[in-house]
Amino acid sequence: MATAAVIHERPDQEIARRGINPWVIALTVTLATFMELLDTSIANVSLPYIAGGLGRSFDEVTWILTTYLVANAVVLPMSAWLSRVFGRKNYYMACVALFTITSFFCGVAPTLGVMLMARVLQGIGGGGLAPVEQAILVDTFPPEKRASAFALYTVAIVTAPAIGPVLGGWITDNYNWRWVFLINIPIGAISLWLTNKFVQDPASFAEERKTVRGADGKLRVDGIGIALIGIGSAALEMLLDRGQIDDWFGSSFIVWMFVIGIGCMTAAVLWELHHPDPVIDLRLLQTRNFVIGCVFYFIFGFGLFASTTMIPQLLQSLYGYRAIDAGLVLGPGAFVITLLAPIGAQLVQRKIVKPKVLMFGAVMVVGISFIHYSHFNLDTDYAHYAWARALQGLGYAFFFVPLSVISLSQLKPNQNNRASSLTNFFRNWGGSFGVAFVTTMSERRQNFHQSVMGANLAPSSGPLHDAVQQTAAYLQVHGFSKVDAMSAAYLRYYNQLESQTKLLAFMDCFHVLGVVTLVAAPLVLFTASFKLGGKLPEGH
Repeated sequence: MATAAVIHERPDQEIARRGINPWVIALTVTLATFMELLDTSIANVSLPYIAGGLGRSFDEVTWILTTYLVANAVVLPMSAWLSRVFGRKNYYMACVALFTITSFFCGVAPTLGVMLMARVLQGIGGGGLAPVEQAILVDTFPPEKRASAFALYTVAIVTAPAIGPVLGGWITDNYNWRWVFLINIPIGAISLWLTNKFVQDPASFAEERKTVRGADGKLRVDGIGIALIGIGSAALEMLLDRGQIDDWFGSSFIVWMFVIGIGCMTAAVLWELHHPDPVIDLRLLQTRNFVIGCVFYFIFGFGLFASTTMIPQLLQSLYGYRAIDAGLVLGPGAFVITLLAPIGAQLVQRKIVKPKVLMFGAVMVVGISFIHYSHFNLDTDYAHYAWARALQGLGYAFFFVPLSVISLSQLKPNQNNRASSLTNFFRNWGGSFGVAFVTTMSERRQNFHQSVMGANLAPSSGPLHDAVQQTAAYLQVHGFSKVDAMSAAYLRYYNQLESQTKLLAFMDCFHVLGVVTLVAAPLVLFTASFKLGGKLPEGH
């Protein structure tokens, strides 16, 4: 009877009985997740240095980013199933260990081939960290206190990608690009030690693990589902990451990635819906609050990663900021989130504001911040960009906590593990779509604005002609020949035209991000009512 009583304890009650502070567990698992999410962006600014160090072209070393994202996308949706197979703690520690070891091989890689192989393995290790952490947090804290844990998770998943470019630029400028990867080793080692010491699988999860085996004790493997999801995810991630580089559907490679990706993912959906123990439980999407939550996880990833990619590019290419200076513009947003996310958690936990009301307001603020960005010009200074990012951070500070609470509000305890894989799956794909959207739309809208402005600015234009002549005369006075002075004068005004059109293209991207976010906001009002911290039916 004593054993049965222990098994039916809630996981958070079991942790309390063991005398472990739940915040120690929360900080332990957040450490590795922060490290992994940092790695999604830290190498971006170092690519030119990596290309020089390995003796390869810039286009070739961009595969360092692609291979990581592809491997990450393949493993992430399977993390719930893998944690049931190996045990959540064992799987989590294996992911941390693999990520840490391969970070070492990335840092010492003598050739691009070794680097790419290490990045694939690193992506496999990193793909399981965020969803498993979220599942651990759900089991570690009672329902009425989960909002605070989600606040910590919010700080990690929003801040890490934002400070990645800053940290990567600083390390590269002051040390060597190899330390961008080697910095993970001590963090990974500390995470492994803490996880081994404090994290345990709850008894209820041990019961859940038994469902992955048949009556004969043999492992039930959804091989077809794993193959379809793995191939489909890899193809679609390749499509999004390489699309603009390879001219989208002008490339036969991209066309094949599209066909394979859509075909495999469509087949995967049909297969998983009819499989008795699917690797991804799509039946969870029949729950209203969960499916609404997944939509907003996608919107969250779309807006956050798109803006985090776009702002440094904008500031470096048009305002002459260094990589580290451009990254510092993102700092106020991260600071606001770190400061206010715990307040958002308390508003939810103390039932001062309903989660859907708080989330609706947060989504509106995020959307308004994007619209605010879209009105900037070439005279906009650092302070305006920093305040705009702080406004965006204000929205995200109150966005993720109620989103997490709403997503899990109608699920049974034994569904949390699978739910965390799906929510991170949507967040990850939202980020991939956001980055692809920015890189494609900014270039195409620049071409559009350049053609429109060029058509309305004829070479015979009087003001243009006078401005070119004045500039050429000034240059001649300072030692240029007449021919060189005229060429330099025309180049100066062409560069101004290019800067204006590039700015307009970026502003168009911000405008679309704002409209998409604002249009999606009312959807949160359709969430079903629920009692915060109420008792849900136990899973069987």
